[in-house]
Amino acid sequence: MSTFSKSLICIIFICTVFIPAQSRDTSFTLFSTTLKVNKKYPLAQIVKPKHIKGIIQKKDIVYISYGPRKMHLDLFSPVKKNKIYPAVILIHGGGWRSGNKKMEVPMAQFLASHGFIAVTVEYRLSPEALYPAALVDISSAIKWLRANSHKYKVDTNKIALYGVSAGGQLAALIGTLNENPVSSNHNLSFPTGFASNNHSSKVQAIIDIDGVLDMTDPNESGKDSIASKPSSGKSWFGYSYKERPDLWKEASALNYVNVNSAPICFINSSNPRFHAGRDEMITKLNNLGISSEVHTISDTPHEFWLFHPWFEITSAYILKFLNTLFHL
Repeated sequence: MSTFSKSLICIIFICTVFIPAQSRDTSFTLFSTTLKVNKKYPLAQIVKPKHIKGIIQKKDIVYISYGPRKMHLDLFSPVKKNKIYPAVILIHGGGWRSGNKKMEVPMAQFLASHGFIAVTVEYRLSPEALYPAALVDISSAIKWLRANSHKYKVDTNKIALYGVSAGGQLAALIGTLNENPVSSNHNLSFPTGFASNNHSSKVQAIIDIDGVLDMTDPNESGKDSIASKPSSGKSWFGYSYKERPDLWKEASALNYVNVNSAPICFINSSNPRFHAGRDEMITKLNNLGISSEVHTISDTPHEFWLFHPWFEITSAYILKFLNTLFHL
């Protein structure tokens, strides 16, 4: 076994050992994704975390608890503390049922090295809790960051949500709703005693990397033809689209574009499945004067953001979008 393979296996072990076995789904890991991507793109190389001077990393900070279940985040920040910094909350992918916050460490390190507070967030996946638990978790992380903004030198007027795949869907939904009071379907319930609950979960920017915007699109909602093989969506909602179309519509960011929605940057692979709802959403945003931009990277696998050479392209788009939007 090569040194590279051994390193990947170690990362997988670290990412899964602290999650109860009955709640763990390892279908989406760096190792399995590398094997899959290298079949078509043999020169693609996984992006690894690295030590970067000038960055402080704080691991496994508890941001909310559900009884004995504690939810964690990792926070990356520039060493210098003589100013406040814009922040980016990073949401990993994995079909709402797999993956881990550690998969987004390289992007968090990149952002921190360019003057951002970067936060990778753990959230409850479908083997542990169904929709909308993940929305509660991510919204709680935003509230927690605002509550602790003084401690971590966060500019609360410059907070972005970044999400990839399932994480992109979550980022787009939360950032599009942006506490819009008319969206009564999303009155999320936070645990009693949650210290940060009186803070806002609004964000000022969204970065959606291959996250579906219209869950009712046939490419997403039409997969549950074999009962023994439920789709990721059915596993998350607990129902197929035919059984509960209201839930699939409710989770579609496309349906909630409003004057409070945050500007958004779409970065997409060449797979049209992950473009569902994008053009329609841009039209709605344009009608409200809310800025958006689109970058589709040709000849890419869905998981392109995890690999060289696409990581460099993706991170450059993200940095330019945030610097322009936040006037940095």
